[in-house]
Amino acid sequence: MTTRLRRRTLAVTCAVVAALTLAGCTISTDGKAGDGSAAAPTTRQSAAAVTVTPADAGTPVSPLSPVQVNVAQGTLTSVTLTNPEGKVIPGILTPDKTSWKPGEPLGYGKTYQLAVAAVDKDGVATTKDSTFTTVAPSNQTAVNLNTTGGISINDGATYGVGMVVVAHFDEQIGDKAAAEKALTVTTTPPVQGSWYWLDDQNAHWRPQNYYTPGTTVTVDAKIYGAQLGKGLYGQQDEKVSFRIGDSHVSIADDNTKMVTVFANGQVVREMPTSMGRGGTETIAGQTFSFWTQPGTYTVMSKANPVIMDSSTYGLPINSRLGYKESINWATRISTDGIYLHELESTVWAQGNTDTSHGCLNLNAENAQWFFNFAQPGDVVEVRNTGGAPLEVWQNGDWGVPWAQWVAGSALH
Repeated sequence: MTTRLRRRTLAVTCAVVAALTLAGCTISTDGKAGDGSAAAPTTRQSAAAVTVTPADAGTPVSPLSPVQVNVAQGTLTSVTLTNPEGKVIPGILTPDKTSWKPGEPLGYGKTYQLAVAAVDKDGVATTKDSTFTTVAPSNQTAVNLNTTGGISINDGATYGVGMVVVAHFDEQIGDKAAAEKALTVTTTPPVQGSWYWLDDQNAHWRPQNYYTPGTTVTVDAKIYGAQLGKGLYGQQDEKVSFRIGDSHVSIADDNTKMVTVFANGQVVREMPTSMGRGGTETIAGQTFSFWTQPGTYTVMSKANPVIMDSSTYGLPINSRLGYKESINWATRISTDGIYLHELESTVWAQGNTDTSHGCLNLNAENAQWFFNFAQPGDVVEVRNTGGAPLEVWQNGDWGVPWAQWVAGSALH
């Protein structure tokens, strides 16, 4: 029984071999097809691979988040980024055509469509479409680059060696460190300087020492797209450059009742003055100080004339010491109303007696000369007077010791 089965199997095998031989097919000893066989199909490994950041239909991103298109094993032939209004956003393509990014900032709260085309080395095309959305802030803040007088810094203008930059935000900043990282001050020649947060809306910047005349200063506030805490984002960037002029430093000494004015280290004028009469009085339930506070001030602004009204700081006009009058040649040096100004009625006291509410009275000639000489940022040092030292909020930035100033930075 077993012998018959073996013979039959052998016969079938021979028949198959004979059939293959007639068909012209041979089988090699290594198991591969020989002459006359069809080649096995191969898989292409050179297709262009496109990647897009951010991910398609992902979480809303900051308009400053990296938007980038890259291709491996190929080159980009077309990248089109379109905003909801149908505007095509211009882009920047690398010379080797393997990477692309937008050429301008994106907007808040917008959905963008991205269409990409690429080819591999064999010219085989690949396409990729993607969609992403930018965040829609619950609140935005603008920043104004001002002098301590609350006036915008003029691009290209000249300021004094004590110039202090104020970055004023129109909303309270929740993340001061993030805001400060967006604020850059560059000087030529380089100087050591720092930001100091006066409150939640105002950051002041000054160097450790007075500027050298001729220094150029550029302030760059790149706040757009920056998250500044509690859902607050920067509204738009601001930038300004200015120059430091001649060194103007005036020293008002209550021991001599004189204001000595220096220009680039040389005395150019000496002016008799009558400063604050001193002491305090309580009027209508409020206590007023009549000292010219000691400290380092800077010129904030000028007006000719200026209306001086005691009621603006709580002293009633109709009280014994109240006033409201037009004053000529007034150069302001503090936020709470200290000026160097003309007052002919106190010429008799200038140089010998303090009679004012706190201002530095000058005669008409000296007041007009100083008005024309002074520029915002010039330094006025008041010495040997009584009363409390000038505080930083009063325009006393230069009276803050350097270590304390640096400690006022959110990045310290």
